Amino acid sequence: MTTTDQNGSVLNVEIGALQGGSADLPQYAGQAVLIVNVASKCGLTPQYSGLERLQERYAAQGFTVLGVPCNQFLGQEPGSAEEIAEFCSATYGVSFPMTEKVEVNGADRHALYERLAGFADAEGHSGDIRWNFEKFLIGRDGTVVARFAPQTEPESAEVVAAIEGQLG
Repeated sequence: MTTTDQNGSVLNVEIGALQGGSADLPQYAGQAVLIVNVASKCGLTPQYSGLERLQERYAAQGFTVLGVPCNQFLGQEPGSAEEIAEFCSATYGVSFPMTEKVEVNGADRHALYERLAGFADAEGHSGDIRWNFEKFLIGRDGTVVARFAPQTEPESAEVVAAIEGQLG
C-alpha cells in the first residue's frame, strides 16, 4: 500500500474539520505534521497535554499537530463534535486543529488512514492502527517519515528528534 498520492503527499486527502467544513489539509504542505488519532475517554488521553506542548513549542517553525478523533477503540470517543471540542479546550487547552471523527480501521477506514496505515514504525508494525494516540509524522514534502506506537509519549526523545529532524 502506498502512503502517498500521485503528488507525493498524504495531505491531499479530503477530510472534514471537527466543527464543520473542510480541514483543508493542503494548507499544511511545507510543514511537518504529527497526525494522531485521539479519544477523550482513554487511558492515554493525558497525551493531549504533551501534544499541545509540542504544538506550542514548534508551531512557529512550521509544525502542527492534527488531531483525528476516532471512536473505534472501546467507544472511547463517544461525544459530538461540540463535546469533543469543549473537552479538548477546557481540559487540555488544545489549540491545534482537529478533524471530523473518522474510522481508522476496517471497511470504513477513512482515506487518510488508508494512506497512513501502510507505513511501518521502528518495530516494523504496519497495517491497522493499534489504539488511540498512534502517531504519524508527515515531513515537509507531505510523505510519512515516522510512525509511533500509541504508548509513545508525544514528548519522548524519539518523537522530538523526528520532529526536529523535519524542521532542521
